[in-house]
Amino acid sequence: MLAAIKFQFSILPTMSLAFKIADNIVRMAAINKENLKSESSDLKIIEQNVDFDVKPKIGYVYSPNLIQQCNRVPNLTQRASLVHHLLESYGLLEHVLLLTCDKVDDDVMRGFHSSDYLDFLKGDVDVEDESSEEYGLGYDCPPLENIHDFIAVIAGGSVAGAKALVSGSVDVAVNFCGGWHHAQRDSASGFCYINDCVLAILELEKKFKRVLYIDLDIHHGDGVENAFVYSRKVFTLSLHKYEEGYFPGTGAVQDVGLGQGRNYSCNVPLRDGACDETFIHVFETVLQKVMQRFRPEAIVCQCGADALANDPLGTFNLTPAAYVRCTAVIQSYGLPSLYLGGGGYHKANASRCFTTILAVLLGEKLSTDIPEHDYFDWYGPSFELNISKGLRRDENSSEYIRILLQQVLGNLELIASES
Repeated sequence: MLAAIKFQFSILPTMSLAFKIADNIVRMAAINKENLKSESSDLKIIEQNVDFDVKPKIGYVYSPNLIQQCNRVPNLTQRASLVHHLLESYGLLEHVLLLTCDKVDDDVMRGFHSSDYLDFLKGDVDVEDESSEEYGLGYDCPPLENIHDFIAVIAGGSVAGAKALVSGSVDVAVNFCGGWHHAQRDSASGFCYINDCVLAILELEKKFKRVLYIDLDIHHGDGVENAFVYSRKVFTLSLHKYEEGYFPGTGAVQDVGLGQGRNYSCNVPLRDGACDETFIHVFETVLQKVMQRFRPEAIVCQCGADALANDPLGTFNLTPAAYVRCTAVIQSYGLPSLYLGGGGYHKANASRCFTTILAVLLGEKLSTDIPEHDYFDWYGPSFELNISKGLRRDENSSEYIRILLQQVLGNLELIASES
C-alpha cells in the first residue's frame, strides 16, 4: 500500500506555506517511488516515470491568439492577459519551455463533439434562433463572433499540451487558458463552448493506457465525467460544491459511472465554507486510494480557481495554499501531468492562484509584492500575491467528512482489480 502522504499543516501566510510545500515535493516523490518499488507485485511502476533527481521539464502553452481568444470567454474577459502578464512579470516564463499552439481542425473536435454542433457553430449564430437554445447558446454561453475559430483555438491549447506529454518533450504541461469542463458533446454550457479537457485526454490516450482526470473547480466537472462515464480507461475525480440549485446540479457521491465504467467516476461533494484544511485532508485521502486502485499513467488536473475565498460565484474559503498542496501531492507521483485553468471569477485572485501554482511547479520563490507591470492596478488595494481565507463558516463538520470519506473510499474499493 502506498504510504500516506502527510504534511504538518499550520496556518501560515499563503506564499511561505506554498514554498515550504514546494521544498517537500522531491522528498515526497522519492518516498512514493520507493513505495511503488516495494509494492511492485500489486502496483506496477509505469514506464513514463520522470527522474525524481532532477527538476521536471515544464512546458507552458502559449500563443498571442490563444490569449486573445481566451480573453473573450464570457464572465472572464481579459483574465487570460491578466494571468500571462503576472507570470511574465515574476520572470516565471524564463524557466519554462514555451509550447506553441494553433487551432485544431474539426476532425480533432469530433473526437468528442457532434458534427451537428460543430457545423452549427460555423454559421451565423443568432441567439433568437430556436436552434441556438438547443445547442446551449444563450444566457451563460451567448453567441460569439467567429465562434468556430474561437473554439478551435481554445481546444488547440490543451491538445498542444497533451501532445508535448505524449512526445516526451516535457514532463509537465501547463495551459491556464484551458479547463472548460462543462461543455457537452452537442451543446455549450456554463461559459464552456468546447471541452478541451476531454480532447486533451483523448490525445493522451494515444500513449497512456490509463488517464486520471482531477477537477478542483468548485463546480462539478460534469462534461468530462459524461464523456467517459462508460470508460475504464479514464478515471474522473471531482471535488466540488453540491446542493440543489447550484450549477450544474450534478456530482452526487452516488454517481460513480455507468456500465463498464461503473466505479470509475468519483464525486466528492463538499458544503459551503470548505477551508484549506478540510479540502486538503479530503483530497489527500481520496487521491491516495485512487492511485492505488486505478494506477494511472498520466494525469490531467483542472485547477478552477472559483473555490478561492470571495469568488463571486463560489462559496468556499480556500486560499492558493490548498491548490499548491494538491499540486505538490500530484507531482509526488512523478507522472506526466497536464495542468489546466477553469473557473475563477475574481480575476485578480485567479491570476494570483495560477501564478503560485506555476511557481511551485518550477520550484521558484516569489516576492509577496506584485511586480509593477501593465495590469498592476488590478491587484489593489493590497498589491500582494497573498489571498486571505474568507470568513464563511465551514459547514463541513467532522462527522460529515467522516461519512463522506467512508462512502467514497467504499466506492473506490469496487474498482475492478484487473484495471
